Parts: sequence; C-alpha cells; structure tokens
Amino acid sequence: MSRRSGTCLRLCLVIFAVVSALGVCGPALYWRFKKTLRLGDSKSSCPPCICDCPPPLSLLKIAPGLANLSITDCGSNDPDLKQEMEKQFVDLLTEELKLQEAVAEEHARHMNITFGEAKRVASQYQREAEKCIAATETCEEARERAEALLIKERKVTTIWEQRARQMGWEGE
Repeated sequence: MSRRSGTCLRLCLVIFAVVSALGVCGPALYWRFKKTLRLGDSKSSCPPCICDCPPPLSLLKIAPGLANLSITDCGSNDPDLKQEMEKQFVDLLTEELKLQEAVAEEHARHMNITFGEAKRVASQYQREAEKCIAATETCEEARERAEALLIKERKVTTIWEQRARQMGWEGE
C-alpha cells in the first residue's frame, strides 16, 4: 500500500510541476506563437487608423500666466532676493571669501581645542605610566630583597641542619 501511495504522490507532484510551468510560461509562449503567426500572414494586416483627434492644446491656452515669465521678473516681489541680485560680482566673491575664512577659523579653533585636549590626556597617561613604572621598580626591589633574605635564610638553615646532624639528629 505504501509503495502505491508513494507512486501516486510522485504522479501528483509531476502533474503539479507541469501545470505550474504552463501557468508561468504559457502566456508568454501564447503571445509569441500568436505574433509569429501574424508575421507569417502579412496579407491580413489591419487598415491604418483614422483618427479624428483635436489638435493639442498650447501652453498659452492652458496657463496664460506662464508665457509672461522672464528672468528679470523672477523674484521681483521678494525684497531679500532683490537685494541679493543687485550685488556686484566682486561683492559676492568677497562675501564668499569671508564665509570661507570664517569656516576655516572655526575649523582651526576646533582643531586647537582637540589638540589641547589630546595633549592633556597624553600627559595624564604619561603620569599614570610613570606611577606604574615607579611601583614596578619598588616591587622589583622588594622581590630582590626578599630573594636575598631567602638565600641567607637557606644558608642559616643548612648550617643549623649540619650542626644537628653532627649532634645525632637523623632528619626527616
């Protein structure tokens, strides 16, 4: 029974795949096939269309106000724009240079502040490093002293152990 149901399932999947492929590719194949048939039969082409359309509307009829626009009219009602447009080219260049100079000065000021902060942080790290080095040197000196004392203590212990053996102690 399971072999038969497996075969039935495969058959259903194959049918589903074929139907899906036809559903996706079918319309494109249909239109291509129809186009090639139309090209082969050139005698039955349709007659030219007779179009009784009105002439296109001109821009003057749609928006008559747009025809009067000119560059000199542009912004004539705005006093700020009018004042800006009356400036001479040299004045505009001078103003641009002043703006660039102000931006450069602000940038330099920001860089100086950042540089000062970096120097302050670097000196703080330098002080911390010096403290760490001093502490490391102190620890190293203490370790060397402890090592010297341990060597001295071992010598004394060895002498006492030798005396004890001489007096009859057998040790551990």
